[in-house]
Amino acid sequence: MSTANVKDIPSRLLPTDSYRHAEAPPLEKVRLLVVGDVMLDRYWFGDVSRISPEAPVPVVRIERREERLGGAANVARNAAALGAHCGLLGVVGADEAGDQVERILHESSIHSYLKRDDAISTIIKLRVIGRQQQMVRIDFEEAPTETILRDKLTSYKALLPDYDVIVLSDYNKGSLVDVAEMIRAARAAGKTVMVDPKGDDFSPYAGATMLTPNKSELKRIVGSWKNEEQLTEKAQNLRVELGLEALLLTRSEEGMSLYTGDEVLHVPADAREVFDVSGAGDTVIATMAAMLGAGAPLAEALATANRAGGIVVGKLGTATVTRDELFAHRRRTDDLQS
Repeated sequence: MSTANVKDIPSRLLPTDSYRHAEAPPLEKVRLLVVGDVMLDRYWFGDVSRISPEAPVPVVRIERREERLGGAANVARNAAALGAHCGLLGVVGADEAGDQVERILHESSIHSYLKRDDAISTIIKLRVIGRQQQMVRIDFEEAPTETILRDKLTSYKALLPDYDVIVLSDYNKGSLVDVAEMIRAARAAGKTVMVDPKGDDFSPYAGATMLTPNKSELKRIVGSWKNEEQLTEKAQNLRVELGLEALLLTRSEEGMSLYTGDEVLHVPADAREVFDVSGAGDTVIATMAAMLGAGAPLAEALATANRAGGIVVGKLGTATVTRDELFAHRRRTDDLQS
């Protein structure tokens, strides 16, 4: 399709309750491989009762600590929480934080294909929380070495036959410098390839099945827009230019929009209360990938992913949505019938 024809593609709005009462697809049959920047999210929770005498900053007395999977690992965690058979390929350091990532993966029933890089430290995002508000975030990060990246690419190609859906989670930390080759290999093997993109150039993602940028990420590539018609034209032109089957735009309080060659689907935001948007994009792409892997139509996958995003932003930090939460209505119906 030429970019001149994108204006002729029909558009429709999906109500937030679309497919809410549909039967849950067989997510447990989905084999999903997540590849990308693996991180460890550390949360230090404490009480704030005074200002430091050294500088005009609050003093947080730490009372509790939590560790969660972050980045691509959070995508895998979300997919596993929905019941999908999930594997994770990425790079961590040969350090204590890398050990923690491995431990949490095991506890989450995620198959670990992590590569240990002796030359770097595991990426850590440390958040200090006082009175349920984030006071500061401290990042520790180093790019993987070329030797480890070559080893990872070899492992990736060997794993492709074992998985149906590939999710490439790019946080621009260096683990997906060979993303173009990964996409080509996966598409040649007939796999569905979904990408959460980053950066100022989306051309390496050409040929993927679907991209899932947020508003700021898309704006960095196509420029700003004045109205919905202009946004649609820019999004569709980018989709055609990159040879994508679909482009999913996550729009925060405006919901989500899915651009394909057949139609444009819009769904309003489904959040009752927004507490923390950290990791919401991870939840959306994991849910979308799992639903499509289970054979759900695009519209149903979109509505379900939107519902998952609405649930997770009501939680603190990088959280997940479980299958029971996402299809709670179905569980209640089954209970009533039993």
